[in-house]
Amino acid sequence: MKEPMKVYTIEELVDVLHVTRRTIYNYLRSGSLKAAKMGKYWRVTEKQLEDFLQATNEGGTHKEEQ
Repeated sequence: MKEPMKVYTIEELVDVLHVTRRTIYNYLRSGSLKAAKMGKYWRVTEKQLEDFLQATNEGGTHKEEQ
């Protein structure tokens, strides 16, 4: 049986990444962090977070930082 997919809220991402809510929203707006909006709430899957972190670790820059 497959394990349930881990999904993060904005508040959880703030705690995990140690950044502000504004920074998370900037990453979402720029497209560097992929997410889905469910109703009025943003959700980021574990895979999307891993992809974001991998791009950061590979020396990729976030669009807002250019």
